[in-house]
Amino acid sequence: MIKRKITEKCKKLAQKFPVITITGPRQSGKTTLTKMLFPNKIYISLENPDQRQRALEDPKGFLRTLAKGAILDEIQRAPDIPSYLQQMVDDDPKPGRFILTGSQQFEVSQTISQSLAGRTAIIRLLPFSLEELRGKVNLQDVDEIMLKGFYPRVFHDHLEAKDFYAGYFFTYIERDLRQLSQIENLATFERFVRILAGRIGQLFNANSLANDLGVSQPTIRNWLSLLEASYIIYQLPPFFRNIGKRLIKTSKIYFYDIGLAAYLLGIETKKELRQHPLRGNLFENMLVMELIKARYNRGERLNLYFYRDRTGNEVDIVVEKALSLLPIEIKSAETANMNCLKIFKQFKNLFKETEPGVVLYGGSETRKQSDGAFMSWDSEEVAGLV
Repeated sequence: MIKRKITEKCKKLAQKFPVITITGPRQSGKTTLTKMLFPNKIYISLENPDQRQRALEDPKGFLRTLAKGAILDEIQRAPDIPSYLQQMVDDDPKPGRFILTGSQQFEVSQTISQSLAGRTAIIRLLPFSLEELRGKVNLQDVDEIMLKGFYPRVFHDHLEAKDFYAGYFFTYIERDLRQLSQIENLATFERFVRILAGRIGQLFNANSLANDLGVSQPTIRNWLSLLEASYIIYQLPPFFRNIGKRLIKTSKIYFYDIGLAAYLLGIETKKELRQHPLRGNLFENMLVMELIKARYNRGERLNLYFYRDRTGNEVDIVVEKALSLLPIEIKSAETANMNCLKIFKQFKNLFKETEPGVVLYGGSETRKQSDGAFMSWDSEEVAGLV
C-alpha cells in the first residue's frame, strides 16, 4: 500500500483537536486513510441506508452509542450530526475522538464551520501525488501518467484508465449530482463538463459557455459551483496587487485529476495523447495540481495564483510567500528554451520582491540560469517550491 504524505499531519492534528474532518474527492483514499490511522475506532458509513436513517431520524440516540468516538464516513449524508457533536465534544474534548470524512466540500465546510468551529481540524486529501508515487510506479513515461491520472484504485487494482473514469463519471452524474442539485437536462450538463475539459488552463468565460450550450449565465455559474463542490473542477484565482485595470481578474479552470480530464476529451491511448492539441494544457494541469497537493499534504492553506495582464503577459503560477513571490512557468517541451525566462524579468519589474523564477518542463535535467531555473516535471524538488 502506498503511504500518503498527509499521514503525519493527520496524526499530529488528532492529538490536538477532538474532531478531525477529512474531505476530498470520492475514491481519493479517505476511508483507507482513516481506517489505517485509527484502526481501533468504530467505522460507520453514512452511505449505508440503515446507518443513515438512524442518524437522520434520531441523531442523539445514534451518537449516544458512539460516546467513545468513531469514524463517520460521508458526513454530508447526515448534515445535522455535526451540530449534535458540538455539545458532545464540548463536554468531553478528548483529542482525536471523532473522525469525519466528506466528498462534497461546500456542504461539508459549511456544516463544519457553523457547528464545529474551533473544535475540528480540516484536512483535504486529493488523489495520489507524484511525490507519493515516486519509487512505487514507473514515472519515466509522462504520457502514461497523465492518461492514468492519480486515483488510488487505478494503481491498486491495476484498472484500465478509460474503464475507471467511465464508471467514476457515470457514478458522479447519477449519484453525487442528484444529491447536490436537481439538473433538468443531464445531457447538456455532461456536454458542459466535456467543454470545460477542452478549456483546461483557460480563463473561465460564463458568457461563452452559455452561448455554446444555450443556457443562461447563472446556470453556468451554478453548474461550475457544483463541479467545485464535488472536487471535479478547481478554479485558480488571479494574482493582483494594486495595479488594477491592467489585470485579468477571472479565474482559470483546471481539473482536480488529469486522468478524468483526458477521459472527458476522449483520449484513450498514449499515442492519442502525444498527438492531441491539448497535451500541453493537460501537462500544465497535472503540475498545477501537484503544487496544490503539496500544500494540502502539509496541511497548509493555498497560496497559488496566476498572473495575466490585458496585454497578454502571463505567469502560469505565482507562489505568494510571506516576504516574496515565486513565479513558475509550466512547459511540456522536453528541451529547455531560454525564451521562457523572459517573463520572469518582466514580472520582477512589476514586483520587486520576486525570486528567480522556475520553469517546470518535460525534460529530465535541472538547469540553473542567472534569470531562473529549469526543473524536471518529476523532480523531488517540485513539492518544495510551494
